[in-house]
Amino acid sequence: MEPKLLSGGNPQIAKGYGDAPVQAYIAAMPGWKREIGQRIDAVIERTVPGVRKAVKWNSPFYGADEEGWFLSFHCFTRYVKVTFFQGASLHPVPPGKSKYEAVRYLDIHEGAFDEAQFADWVKQASKLPGERL
Repeated sequence: MEPKLLSGGNPQIAKGYGDAPVQAYIAAMPGWKREIGQRIDAVIERTVPGVRKAVKWNSPFYGADEEGWFLSFHCFTRYVKVTFFQGASLHPVPPGKSKYEAVRYLDIHEGAFDEAQFADWVKQASKLPGERL
């Protein structure tokens, strides 16, 4: 059975821990967003050996320690939104502002993924205290 797509084409995937639910989410991402999801996941795996993964609130989450999460992403109609939970501490600071001072966003549009900059942010973010959610 195919996962249901919620508003903006975001896959509805049951909450779960480990790589399997994250891969199910990525496989259900519509169109060009699936490749972005695969690339995001691959960069994180290369950059953060032993990264923890989960799907919560229909979004993949990534953590570098036992207790917190440093990043998640979510499908929207025209882009994939990456959330850096401690993004205000990254250099350079990711461009998307949040109502939460520490959080910053990166909106990835079709054909516009700067993998090198993303990998640098992932490396920095994974070394900061994780967010407990």
